Amino acid sequence: MKITVKLFATFQKGRFVIEERQYPTGTLVGEIITELQIPEESLGIVMVNHRHVALDRELTDGDTLAIFPLVGGG
Repeated sequence: MKITVKLFATFQKGRFVIEERQYPTGTLVGEIITELQIPEESLGIVMVNHRHVALDRELTDGDTLAIFPLVGGG
């Protein structure tokens, strides 16, 4: 299945901004995050098709996964 993966802010460094990637049916959001070597503790917002999701969300063909890091500031 084809999934569009969008990375934001610091997650882009050494990776990509947006890519269409092929995954087997039944792939979970957390599996993609693991594959991209993004530590779970650095995750801010994870969305599929503009909706917040948990890491155990199963993806379907044509989904768009957006991954945002935690944002610090002050």
